[in-house]
Amino acid sequence: MAALRFSSGDPAADRRADYAEQFAARGDVEAAIEVLAGALELVPGWAAGWFRLGEFQEMAGQIEAAASAWDRAVALDPEDACGASLKRDLARATPLVESMPPAFVELLFDQYAPRFDAALVNGLGYRGPEILMQRIAASGFTAAQDVLDLGCGTGLMGEAIRAFAGRLEGMDISARMLAEARAKGIYDALQKRDIARLEAGPERYDLIVAADVFAYIGALEGVIGWCRSALKAGGVLAFTVEAGGDDDEVVLRESRRFAHGRGYLAALLARAGFDGVDITECVVRQDRGENIASLAVVASLAPVRHDRAGDDEAQLFA
Repeated sequence: MAALRFSSGDPAADRRADYAEQFAARGDVEAAIEVLAGALELVPGWAAGWFRLGEFQEMAGQIEAAASAWDRAVALDPEDACGASLKRDLARATPLVESMPPAFVELLFDQYAPRFDAALVNGLGYRGPEILMQRIAASGFTAAQDVLDLGCGTGLMGEAIRAFAGRLEGMDISARMLAEARAKGIYDALQKRDIARLEAGPERYDLIVAADVFAYIGALEGVIGWCRSALKAGGVLAFTVEAGGDDDEVVLRESRRFAHGRGYLAALLARAGFDGVDITECVVRQDRGENIASLAVVASLAPVRHDRAGDDEAQLFA
């Protein structure tokens, strides 16, 4: 998080918060809690301070106190730029949020943008675009006129798909990620949009790709429904997710990323009207040196067909 977002606006409270961080760095978490609690007495409306207090309390094993601190942070900052609601749900094992707070995701990636490519590819062994291109090719794909890179980030997926797209568009919530993507000169158009809250419009695509994006959205019904409405007849949706432990579950993990079960995805895509669905196990990235079990999904809509009388009106079946 940016330092400005964590400043309380009160120099005395900020100094106490700095002392608390020093205690925590030395392993004296109890002292950190006491000092930061004192800072919050000076600025009780400091949402980021309550978030950090919850983190200290979590370190000390004070789980319910931590959850209460995160409740306070969300109440003070309903946009939840710190992601306190996710920490609270993990602490109480009672998920209430259906996706990451947009303000949290936007701030996270705005700060991450300058080092994103190197950190993801070199540090985490990220292979999302490579895997998706392999699975899309296996489905019979050769090229598409109109392609959308959903949650395009800095353009790693766009670089992989550019040669196969007549027109390539990108969408992302982070202005700084979009600036990095724009600098690569590979997109015909870029839009700043929250993909978890898309509304149906006139857009129509032959192919929509979303590489390592849906881990930031728990319930996928809305975004999958939007993709279905935005695809042309015969269009293809391809995406990766972290694999859930249960076939039908959506799970919020300690990483504050969502994992999705194979059964949940298959049922959702069928309800949305996708015809051919291929779900393949893979490893998209690592976390702390461990492979993250993932799923690569390619789902297609049925092409148009004409009735036996040769009527020129196209009929879509799903």
